[in-house]
Amino acid sequence: MAKIFLKRNEERRLRSGHLWIFSNEIDSVEENPANGDAVSLYDSKNNYLGDAFYNHNSLIAGRMLGFNTGDLKSFFKEKILAAYNLRKNFYPERHSFRLVFSESDFLPGLIIDKYNNTFVLQVYSFGMQKNINLIAEVLKEELSAENIFTKNESYFRRLEGLPEEDEILFGSMGNEIIDDGSVKYRVNFETGHKTGFYFDQGDNRCFIEKIVNGKTVLDAFCNSGGFGLHALQACAKEVTFVDSSAEEITNVKNNYELNGFTGASDYVVSDVFDYLEKCAAEKKFFDIVMIDPPAFAKNKKSLPQAKKGYEKLNRLALSVTAQNGFLVTSSCSFHLAKEEFIDIITTAASKNRQPVQLIHYNGASLDHPELPAMKETSYLKFAVLKKG
Repeated sequence: MAKIFLKRNEERRLRSGHLWIFSNEIDSVEENPANGDAVSLYDSKNNYLGDAFYNHNSLIAGRMLGFNTGDLKSFFKEKILAAYNLRKNFYPERHSFRLVFSESDFLPGLIIDKYNNTFVLQVYSFGMQKNINLIAEVLKEELSAENIFTKNESYFRRLEGLPEEDEILFGSMGNEIIDDGSVKYRVNFETGHKTGFYFDQGDNRCFIEKIVNGKTVLDAFCNSGGFGLHALQACAKEVTFVDSSAEEITNVKNNYELNGFTGASDYVVSDVFDYLEKCAAEKKFFDIVMIDPPAFAKNKKSLPQAKKGYEKLNRLALSVTAQNGFLVTSSCSFHLAKEEFIDIITTAASKNRQPVQLIHYNGASLDHPELPAMKETSYLKFAVLKKG
């Protein structure tokens, strides 16, 4: 196995548990490893730090795997089964969840979402891509996979110098009906966002069932209807679904029928900002307003503008939340810190002269663990506030 040596003191972050080696931290590379090869990592004093996947074309030149990883198929089997068993502790009756969350499950650059016996991968590491067939073998042999394919985001593949085309590794790409423990969804992998479904809000969707009974609810940026469908499951009086995508609104209607719901519902194809402004002008209020927008800050450079967008959105949402009602608000922008997110909501409430109480705060669901040493593994912010 080829060796990589770090510059002096560059091992400190890795010893704390961080898994990335940046190209400017490397002092020398021996034996000319190819992109995607597993290499042994040493500090400047020749102390062994562990094994990593190497990519000399990427800013993240190394991704730590662990100590003495040995046979890679055995390594993948151990890590994937450990991740699976962790999820089954929390969701023993479920068959669909995020199975592997990249660095957080010590498989850096690999995401696997499990939809019954269909497994959808996102691969953002050259080493993981190089060994993707071994990973598929483990999924077939250990977890009875019937379909395995990728649904990657081109941006991250380009950063790693990987081809952007998706591939079917086993079986076919079709539809699945999944159950999140309370609500059923039909997932269309060819047209769905990301891998087909957002598992990260699963626990938070269940939480809102505590506050919606008999209430009027707005589910804005509704996507496939997750929050609003949970509200109907918990006997909300009426749910209005709003999304700019007509296709997603159709998906919501189909999921409503799939679950056999009979509660009152309304479906609106509209830009959410425009819809909220219209409701504010008409003095139309909801007992519960839920906003789950896409990431406004794709990078640090876009953060100042994103903050303005989040403040405007939360201010509009509060303006159509009834007195003593609840605002349920989220941000999936990694570059926006929790403290900044709460400050934005506070500022929005202050500008509206509407005091709020923070009732509940959470991150992503339990199938999205975090590494304390890697802030990069924490991105979702979810808050429930009561309007005073």
